[in-house]
Amino acid sequence: MRDNRSNAMRGATFSRRDMLWAGGALAVGAAFAEPLKAASPESSVSGSEPTSWVDPAMPEVTHRMVETNGIRLHVAEQGEGPLTILCHGFPECWYSWRHQLGALAKAGFRAVAPDLRGYGRSDRPEEVEKYTIFHDIGDIVGLVDALGSKQAVIAGHDIGATIAWQAALLRPDRFRAVIALSVPFRPRGFGGSVPPTTLMPSNEDAVFYQLFLQTPEAEAALGRDIRRTFRSQLYSLSGDRPPSASGGFPGGMVPRKRASLTDPPSLPAWVTESDIDVYVDAFTRSGWRGPLSWWRNIDRGWELLAPFTGAAMTSPALYIVGERDMLVAVFQQAIAKQSILVPKLRPAIMLGGCGHWTQQERALEVSTAMIDFLRSL
Repeated sequence: MRDNRSNAMRGATFSRRDMLWAGGALAVGAAFAEPLKAASPESSVSGSEPTSWVDPAMPEVTHRMVETNGIRLHVAEQGEGPLTILCHGFPECWYSWRHQLGALAKAGFRAVAPDLRGYGRSDRPEEVEKYTIFHDIGDIVGLVDALGSKQAVIAGHDIGATIAWQAALLRPDRFRAVIALSVPFRPRGFGGSVPPTTLMPSNEDAVFYQLFLQTPEAEAALGRDIRRTFRSQLYSLSGDRPPSASGGFPGGMVPRKRASLTDPPSLPAWVTESDIDVYVDAFTRSGWRGPLSWWRNIDRGWELLAPFTGAAMTSPALYIVGERDMLVAVFQQAIAKQSILVPKLRPAIMLGGCGHWTQQERALEVSTAMIDFLRSL
């Protein structure tokens, strides 16, 4: 394994504003052509969407639609045994956990990866206000019930990690442990003592990416060429980018002219054009309104979590992050405080040479660490 267990992640000191300069992948820009058309799945006899199916490309994985919290979530599942829910990040879908589904199943666990509300085949409420962190947590609690379980371990990457942390904090009776990739635990979900967006910078030349992602311009730009968007982001935020590249836009700032990211001539070894096809299909189907609505509810989510300020995190926890993930620097202080705020946190795992797309870039290392943690519970 190439990961290094780190008892201390040392570096420069960052302000509260610095710590807010991420919370998800910098998936912005890089989109300037008509989106590709993706083939729809086989429909039922009535012509409606199927309620369950198997994809010939991954026949060992079962797909189905599950009723939860007043909506339907698409889930991919594999294996039998104790339940683990896998929450993806932005802009991803269930497929980002493709490697872990099989690994966990083989190790004796039931792994279930949903498309979060607004993503892929899951329902997409029209109202922007229905995409708060509370809605996502409610969906996952209902999913555990719908799957016939009383408890689950919840894992998450990127915004999925934020959801996982707060789900375990609010409902330790339902989530007996948490595994977080990339994003560390932060009080009130988004950190800080004032509304998060009030700390986000903006000037004549550039705007902080989380502010940009709240705009109609972001929705239009991301959707113009979905394949280019994913090729660019999966490369530029990965550990495979050139050593001199910072990953994403400097300091999380997006140029107001929306200069595109470079479309790489080739993809890293851990992702294929067939993998890109799955993401293109998912976002051609869903569009970007639902996924972007998370960012449009950042302040509201922070406000809703006010009653839980100072609540004790009692669940056992595992934190995994890539050495070259930009969030290592941005969340330096939050990472350092985790052992105080999360008393049952295991030693952090830092994956050498890995960027932001943790469970995809280092599939074997992440799967092994997750299985070791699950077996120790």
